[in-house]
Amino acid sequence: MKSPSTYSRPRSSGSAHQTTPDRFGYSSSSYASSEVSAIQNQKSNSGGNPVAAAARSVAALFVSCFTPPEASSSKSFVDSQEFKAPSGSFVSSVCTVEYRVVSDASGAGSHRPRGSNRGITSSSYRSAQGKEAGPLNFTMEDIFQATRNFSPTFKVGQGGFGTVYKAKLQDGTVVAIKRAKKSLYEKHLGVEFQSEIQTLSRVEHLNLVKFYGYLEQEDERIIVVEYVPNGTLREHLDCIRGNILDLATRLDIAIDVAHAITYLHMYIDHPIIHRDIKSSNILLTENFRAKVADFGFARQAPDSDSGVTHVSTQVKGTAGYLDPEYLKTYQLTEKSDVYSFGVLLVELISGRRPIEPKFELRERITAKWAMKKFIEGDAISVLDPRLDHTAANNLALEKTLELALQCLAPRRQSRPNMKKCAEILWSIRKDYRELSASDFRSLSSTSHRSASIKD
Repeated sequence: MKSPSTYSRPRSSGSAHQTTPDRFGYSSSSYASSEVSAIQNQKSNSGGNPVAAAARSVAALFVSCFTPPEASSSKSFVDSQEFKAPSGSFVSSVCTVEYRVVSDASGAGSHRPRGSNRGITSSSYRSAQGKEAGPLNFTMEDIFQATRNFSPTFKVGQGGFGTVYKAKLQDGTVVAIKRAKKSLYEKHLGVEFQSEIQTLSRVEHLNLVKFYGYLEQEDERIIVVEYVPNGTLREHLDCIRGNILDLATRLDIAIDVAHAITYLHMYIDHPIIHRDIKSSNILLTENFRAKVADFGFARQAPDSDSGVTHVSTQVKGTAGYLDPEYLKTYQLTEKSDVYSFGVLLVELISGRRPIEPKFELRERITAKWAMKKFIEGDAISVLDPRLDHTAANNLALEKTLELALQCLAPRRQSRPNMKKCAEILWSIRKDYRELSASDFRSLSSTSHRSASIKD
């Protein structure tokens, strides 16, 4: 019997990882973006010492945490804590985290090969609430008990990787348990599993789903992450979860996602390309804070110091969000995430899915349709019909679509980086709030005068 392999992450505060299908790998180009190209032209004519690596990571974290944006950034964006570690307590604790490699008898290397019984554990650190917390330890028996042998009653999601369950561990921690399909031995699913645990174990951010650990035992593959209780962004845009999201909330979500991707691209020792940014991978807390999830397709970005500009790899992602240049060249860069983020912006503004097969042909590819309307001066028709046509909404609509147009540029060199996207969105939200407050004051004044006349 194969020995189980485990990884335990120290417990931290936090709020299921619910995934949806539609992800797949591509071996060739699937849809072109020549019309988006025309619109764009019309609009704007590690393998060293692990201790040393950890030290470099800590140093990079501190430098990045306290380096302000460029001088052109708005004041509110500069003051933001979103690009820093999720809390001051994590910044201080990261200095004291001790990583211990549990080696097998051979004592070889720190990278865990498939089928080995190695794992990584970390020492306890103080959580964001200031409570002392140790590693979150669990066994396969704990997982079976928490899910009542993976009862359908506890199921909260289904994705390409497998099934997601909500469960409570023996210590009371509510978690999301991702159980891989039994066909995990298929090569691509095995790669996804390894990619997700390797990526999640390296990152920590307010707007990324927290990772608690994983288990491998015989044919079972389990990933345990924080439970995010309010469903996915896509569910809210479809009104499955209740009330319609107002535009203010949608802007907040866009900024949260921009912060998360910026962190992955710029604020960790070895940048990561997510490769599957989409609304069904954005989880929402009860306060509508967004958390990016599902790192099965994530890849390490090329080292900028090496002069390498891209990663040559098989195309993977979700139809409707895929960077057309990546589809054509198989060259993956951070700008592929920027393109997907542009599609997400259009999705937030319009409420539509990226591909709407039931719509007439010219409206089926939502981003292409929206950009065409924007160029023609008919941006208002892109706004989600469930949202009011207020001055503030119309202003945010125009500016957000303008940013989306930049993100959707056919050539990656023409797209902004994610940090710039976040700065622009901060500015849009600031203007939106000011205009909304002005509209409210004007409405209150009008109502007061009307009441006075009646008296």
